[in-house]
Amino acid sequence: MQFELSERLTKLPPYLFVEIDKAKRKALREGKDIIDLGIGDPDEGSPKEVIESLYKALQDSKNHHYPLDQGISSFRKRIAEWYSSRFGVALDPEKEILVLIGSKEGIGHMPLAFVNPGDVSLVPDPCYPPYKGGTILAGGRIHAMPLLEGNNFLPDLKKIKESTLKKARILYINYPNNPTSAVCEKGFFEDVALFAKKYGLIVAHDAAYSEVAFDGYKPDSFLKVNGAMDVGVEFHSLSKTCNMTGWRIGFVCGNEKIISAIGKVKSNIDSGAFNAIQMAGITALDIAERHLKRMNAVYQERRDALVDGLNSIGWKTKKPKATFYAWTSLPRPYKSSIKFAGKVLNEAGIVITPGVGFGESGEGYVRMALTVSVERIKEAVDRLKKII
Repeated sequence: MQFELSERLTKLPPYLFVEIDKAKRKALREGKDIIDLGIGDPDEGSPKEVIESLYKALQDSKNHHYPLDQGISSFRKRIAEWYSSRFGVALDPEKEILVLIGSKEGIGHMPLAFVNPGDVSLVPDPCYPPYKGGTILAGGRIHAMPLLEGNNFLPDLKKIKESTLKKARILYINYPNNPTSAVCEKGFFEDVALFAKKYGLIVAHDAAYSEVAFDGYKPDSFLKVNGAMDVGVEFHSLSKTCNMTGWRIGFVCGNEKIISAIGKVKSNIDSGAFNAIQMAGITALDIAERHLKRMNAVYQERRDALVDGLNSIGWKTKKPKATFYAWTSLPRPYKSSIKFAGKVLNEAGIVITPGVGFGESGEGYVRMALTVSVERIKEAVDRLKKII
């Protein structure tokens, strides 16, 4: 029996990381020794303190019921405390914080609250795919904002046409950036807040990598600049902050009207994050600074091993200040990131992510994740040296 898919579903491109995982599994079935620098999934387990906190919370049957959609008050209060100490931003835990089943879920649901069919989302290109996917599922249209190396991988807001801005509802930004690992200065956030207010836009800042940074660099919050709380929200996740990708726990903070609207969507789609995991999230924020000090040192050592190694074989690559990715242009004479990634997988047994999978402006680049040991990174460089 044939089933006709909705137009919205047919407009969705194949999800990049699912396709990468398929290719990796095929190579593993063929018996290849695979070094996975593809999907950014921390290789170390979640902190033992967080696991113990979850175990304790599981023993209480009160946590086995439907959770509150907004999130338990103790977790929201802890998030507010963390925001205050980390960024100097004051938040009302009752109105300006919403717990999410991972930040991806909130990012994907947000357009359903604000985008009508035909409305436009301003989306960086290349970008984390759910910015596009959420908009398409809401019936909206994508306007790509190219992130070019010549502009430090920042969108040029001045190049967006007035006719597009009249139809635009949401402006997505993401710093530290995935996939380019670029960072931004406070002035960029200030420009975004002013731009959004001028054109009546909602800003969605994805800050999933705000806590993964090197060389003394400390990413800041969009919500810290003047006017940001009037126009936007900021998404955070414990996935990268505390090695909790599989736990699916995150939060969004900011303008109370935007938070309320996202919450209304969520209350009609899901029943909130499991209470026991939220309680473990409190512990995660309690230990985050200590955990990150160690993990960022680990990632920095891996970053140096990868970038120094690539440069030693003639593949010019810059050291990122943040995220656990290296974003680098293809070595000569290669042009297609998909073909090059396929060659690297087939001939060297290394999974890397083709830049074009994040958007047209990502063509000519690849992304490599720092989520394997230094020893495996050095082995990957040795393998690459033989094929490029």
